Amino acid sequence: MSNSAGAVPETTITLEMMRANLSVPLLCDALDAAGLTHQSPRVALLPLTLPDVFLIGRCRTTLWADMAHVDPEPYKLELAAVDACRPDDVLVCAAAGSMRSGIWGELLSTAARNTGCIGVVVDGAVRDVAQMRSMKFPVFARSRCPYDSRDRQRVIDFDVPVEIDGVVICPGDLIAADQDGIVIVPQAIESSVVRAAWNKVHAENQVRDAIRGGMSATVAFETFGVL
Repeated sequence: MSNSAGAVPETTITLEMMRANLSVPLLCDALDAAGLTHQSPRVALLPLTLPDVFLIGRCRTTLWADMAHVDPEPYKLELAAVDACRPDDVLVCAAAGSMRSGIWGELLSTAARNTGCIGVVVDGAVRDVAQMRSMKFPVFARSRCPYDSRDRQRVIDFDVPVEIDGVVICPGDLIAADQDGIVIVPQAIESSVVRAAWNKVHAENQVRDAIRGGMSATVAFETFGVL
């Protein structure tokens, strides 16, 4: 059964429209339909500052490494990466899940916001959670750690492809995060995947209304082909 019910005209779907209508599960479903079945890392990247936020924007990537010596140029590349952010960027910190230090905090959030960055996804730990919550800056991370990153972790490259749980994340890819997890939509298929997700959310609205009106779940799926 086709799931084209609720399709909308072929207009440009902007980031603002996505923020108002889409979700991580919807994008995962559209990626599944396109044959990309591992675009959401299966690790706990939790919304630590704004639990109800739906974050969606463009990836700005940083690659992190643990260290056990004095850094001759502390914070150099992480500051350069933050300063390179542009409006609607989401900074991705690929730190392989390390809990060695809190690699993101209040001051970096403040600097990133000044560039137009709209949030951060950290495959590792962060600190200053109360302050970042107060400033309403979206932060998704594995956990918290009060230690500073200096001489413990550092950025070794940025604006390069990185991985989280085997999912490749490239600069400029579409990234979305909410309470259900995060998902990466590669630029090469972004238009078709976003369109499919957009059509599905409108079809789901029809299914929801039909079920609320008394239609059984089985008949609703047979009628609309959407679940």
